[in-house]
Amino acid sequence: MSDQARPPRIHDVAKLAGVSVATVSRAISNPSIVSKDTRKAVEAAIAQTGYTLNFTARNLRQQQVGGVLALVPKLANPFFSEILSGISEVLRTKGLSLLVLDTTAVPEQPAMTMLAPYLNRSRSDGVIVLDGSLDPRLFDQPGCPPLVQACEWIDGLDAPRVLADNVEGGRLAARHLAGHGHRRILHLTGPGGNSLTVARREGFLQGLAEAALPAPGPDDSIEGNFTARFGREAAAKILDLRNRPTAVFCDNDEMAIGLIHGLICGGLRVPQDISVMGFDNIEMSAYCLPPLTTIRQYRARLGRRAAELLLARMRGETIIDSTTLGVDLLVRDSTGPAPGE
Repeated sequence: MSDQARPPRIHDVAKLAGVSVATVSRAISNPSIVSKDTRKAVEAAIAQTGYTLNFTARNLRQQQVGGVLALVPKLANPFFSEILSGISEVLRTKGLSLLVLDTTAVPEQPAMTMLAPYLNRSRSDGVIVLDGSLDPRLFDQPGCPPLVQACEWIDGLDAPRVLADNVEGGRLAARHLAGHGHRRILHLTGPGGNSLTVARREGFLQGLAEAALPAPGPDDSIEGNFTARFGREAAAKILDLRNRPTAVFCDNDEMAIGLIHGLICGGLRVPQDISVMGFDNIEMSAYCLPPLTTIRQYRARLGRRAAELLLARMRGETIIDSTTLGVDLLVRDSTGPAPGE
């Protein structure tokens, strides 16, 4: 093969830069340990030759795939975008790719059939689990890569967790609405049994108790599914109530946005007639009308921390502790005083 026909090799870069192959390798993989002049010479030679690193060969030498798998429920959900961005940001510094698998993409197939083939070291070097509904037995198989749980968690899965403080978020929501004089507060929850639903409900009940409000009855909550469509459907149920709530706390922003749309279409004013708040602070929450009061969790930070823990586990470090990241109340225009206050 002529020199023009074959792809450039690391030897070509070394020859043009006037250094050894080992020096080129160090300049690429750990540039801080070579001199500035050497680094510039290698960079110029790479640009002139068009050389690119053979990641496949590198991964074979290091006995790794070169990618981390993220298991995400419903990839279309905008909530996960910043978490995945934070994960990818950290992985890029180590030359690793992020592979994303939607755990709900093929609902007619059981998770064991669809996901199990990806949970081995020939497909990924590590796994970040963001779906708390998966069966822990899915990960109990030989050759399963190191695991970290993020955002949601699976009871019975022995893997460190990186979570937002969902209990505190629910508590802040109850305190905020009670502080505006609301006494009839409906809770639009996530799916029953979901780890986020359980934790946010716990905090919400704590906040009501701290405000000396009675524990809500069976008619004071509606179980949802975290979608904007369900939020709009819930609005129809609320509009039909004889004794309507003056405020609604939604377990995520998507349901809150759908709820506001349905309530306004039904003739109510938000927040003059009814206050609505959400949880998560997705980007859309700042731009809906009215802008949504919500519990802000720092999703990019959560993703970065999950990736850092996974890299530590991939290095063989023992990580058993969970990490809980703080949340805060972000007040916008969708909440206000209770009518008559």
